[in-house]
Parts: sequence; C-alpha cells; structure tokens
Amino acid sequence: MFTVCKPVRKLARTAAILTTAVFLAACDVGTIGGGPSINTSEPVPVALLVPAGSGQAGDAALARSLENAARLAMADLQNVKIDLRVYDTRGSSNTAAEVAQRAVADGAKIIVGPFYSQATNSAGLAVLNSGVNVLSFSNNTSIAGGNVFVLGYTFDNTANRLVNFAGRQGKNAVVIVHSNDTAGQLGQSAIANALSNSRVNNAGSVGYDRSQQGVINSIPNIKATVDASGADSIFLTATTAGALPLYSQLLPEAGVSPAATQYIGLTRWDIPEQTLDLPGVQGGWFALPDQTKAQTYRQRYNNTYGEAPHPNSSLAYDGIAAIAALVSQGKSNALTASALTQNAGFKGAGGIFRLRPNGTNERGLAVATIQNKQVVVIDPAPQSFTGAGF
Repeated sequence: MFTVCKPVRKLARTAAILTTAVFLAACDVGTIGGGPSINTSEPVPVALLVPAGSGQAGDAALARSLENAARLAMADLQNVKIDLRVYDTRGSSNTAAEVAQRAVADGAKIIVGPFYSQATNSAGLAVLNSGVNVLSFSNNTSIAGGNVFVLGYTFDNTANRLVNFAGRQGKNAVVIVHSNDTAGQLGQSAIANALSNSRVNNAGSVGYDRSQQGVINSIPNIKATVDASGADSIFLTATTAGALPLYSQLLPEAGVSPAATQYIGLTRWDIPEQTLDLPGVQGGWFALPDQTKAQTYRQRYNNTYGEAPHPNSSLAYDGIAAIAALVSQGKSNALTASALTQNAGFKGAGGIFRLRPNGTNERGLAVATIQNKQVVVIDPAPQSFTGAGF
C-alpha cells in the first residue's frame, strides 16, 4: 500500500487523429490506497487549476491553453466521462491552497495543476489529508512526493536519457558546465546523478555566473578542465535564451571544438528556431519529445482552436488523458497513488510517460542533433518502457 508522506513545508520550487492516452499494457490495479474511491459509471469530478488572474504577462494565455488542451483530451474520450471544473489560482500560493480545498469540497477526486511549483506545494499540502492526489504541471522534482506528482519534463529524466545515449556512443568522460543559480545547480545535480549511474565518468564541473562576463570568465576553466581530464564531452545546462549562444561561439574559439568534444544540452536547442543557425551548436545533442506525436497534437490543437498551443499545454492533455485511461478500467480505486504509478505508463501528446511512486516522472524522449541548421533525430523516442533509454 502506498503511504502518504508526512507533509514537509518545502522551499520555493522553482492515427490521423490524436487519441487520448491509453495504457501501454493492461494492468490490474488491485486493492490499493493513497486516493479516493470513485464511481466510474458517473462523470468523474476533476479540478483543473490554472494561473489565470495573476496579472503576470503570459499567464492568461497559458491558462487558456491549458484549459483548451484539457478539453481537447476530453473530446477524445469514448467510454469515460469527466466533469472538469476549472479554478483560477491567480498565480498565488495562498490562492492555490484555497481553491484546492474548495475543489475537494466541491467533490473533486483529483487535481490537475497548478502550474507553478510554489502554488503546487501549497495546494498539495492543503488537500493532503483529504487523500486527493495532485498532478502538477511543474517540472520541479523538489515538490514531488506524498500526494503530489509532477508532469513536467524534468532535468533528471533528460540527463538520464542523454547520459545513457552518450555511453552507448562510446563517450567516456563528461565535464558539466552549469550556471550558479538554482536552476543551474539543479541541472548540475541531475547530470551528476545520471553519470554516477552510468558507464560515463564525471570529469568535473565548472560553474558560471549568469552574465556575459560570467560566461567569458568561465571559458579558461572549461578549457583547462577538459584538457586535464581528457573529457570527450561537455554537458551544458545553458538555455537558448541564456548563455548557450555565447558558449557556442566562445568555446570553439578557445579550442574546445565541437568537432573533437561532444556538446550535450540539458535544454532544448531547437527553440527558438534561429538557434539552429549558430555554428557552435551543429552536431550537438539534446533531447525532445516524440516529434511525430507532438506535431499531431499541435495540428489538432491548432485546427480546433485556431491558434498554436502554448508549449506547456500538452501537460494538461497528458494529465486528463492519463486519468481517463485509468478510469476506463472501471475500478473504483482508479485514482489512487498506486494506480497512477502503474509501471506500464501511458501514451500522451508527446509520447510515453509514467508517474513514479516518489512523485517524479519518466518520459520517453528522443535524442536529436543539429545538422546543416536542421533538427535530426538520431535516436527515436521509445514506444514502451522496455525500449531504448530505459
């Protein structure tokens, strides 16, 4: 039986038609705890918490896209009915806690959202004693656990995928290059953990301050670390909106050539598209969702709503679709923690995914590179959790 963790106050954390997620393999949920009992013959009350009303630029569009994606998933349902109830968190932790409690009082059997990690932490703690589980859109694993599961693409998942791929390609040693802020430190930890569980050696880490001068100052240290260790790869936490463009220029100039040293990225290098034009990223490796399924989702969303989906909207689709896949089995314990974490996983808008008992997730990612300013998938996303990369 799944045991709900003792609540801990945590720090701020940071097929032409797309069909709803289904089980990758049939499973019998069995007698389990960690969640409410439901009547699968009636519409299942599901609360969707979105960041509308925050006043922050972009939150209104994000909230709309998340709700649209959830309703798109509902439109694909066949034998399952969901009673979706939308609550605005206003981007506030306090409001998220209040509406989460209100949602449970209104009869919600599971909560999908919120988006921000602080709001998720507050919402999860607010309904912990009710036994209702929370499927957050966050990718911050520090808030995961107890009744909170994160649906977002995590650093750990990406790092594991890329490190395992590097090992299979014969790479021997990696130097980690990370920013000194919270995101960079979390990224560094994820990469280091992945290396510790692989055949690839950790050849050291080089941190940098998130400024132009900070990047410039780190270049000699990176060069020296690569030379001293004999590393054949560098793994960067830098984003395309941050230090990546500068690193892609300065590292080759300093003698850390991508022709001799494999560049690997923890974040996506194909967004925005102009990143593909940078000479230094050519041949680099990064991970991304199953592009066939992701493109199908984007087209379906665009055709339905007349606009492109927010990049994170697919998480709402996945949350609703996973719930539907479980409810379709007709079991009253379909939304318990043990059911949510069944090992076979689900198929979502960006490929396969599964929730883990510790509240984190695993997603089946593809490995891509950039060749002649074009994205080329060099290791496809697995179609099951017995496939490559797992």
